[in-house]
Amino acid sequence: MIDNMIKESFSAEETFNIGKEIASQAEPGQVFCLYGDLGTGKTVFSQGFGAGLGIKEPISSPTFTILKEYDEGRLPFYHFDVYRIGSEDEMEEIGYYDLIDGDGVCLIEWAELIRDILPRDCYKVTICKNPENGFNYRTIEISRM
Repeated sequence: MIDNMIKESFSAEETFNIGKEIASQAEPGQVFCLYGDLGTGKTVFSQGFGAGLGIKEPISSPTFTILKEYDEGRLPFYHFDVYRIGSEDEMEEIGYYDLIDGDGVCLIEWAELIRDILPRDCYKVTICKNPENGFNYRTIEISRM
């Protein structure tokens, strides 16, 4: 069961595995909003998340396409990167509302850019660096929004 938690990661591999662990517990219709500065490991977490759903193909950040869909895992996986989103209307054009209410799992990078249209019941995943604990150290906090 996914609940409020804070995980520590000391490597990209650990960040990947935390994403994998969270996804292994994901259920249809859940939305995970991913927060973190550039270079904190959002893409690595997303790759682990895809692996946790049983997706074999490489997961890459959909920065320029906004959305990548993966259907080969145990649940459909909708991976959004809204860093370059022009407006909330653009989200409607790509089918956002159908997907967040669908039978798959959504992971939204840079979710703070569309906060007004996020579902009320979703998870916030915040990845933070702390260089004092090492170059690769991250805290990954998962909470309900």
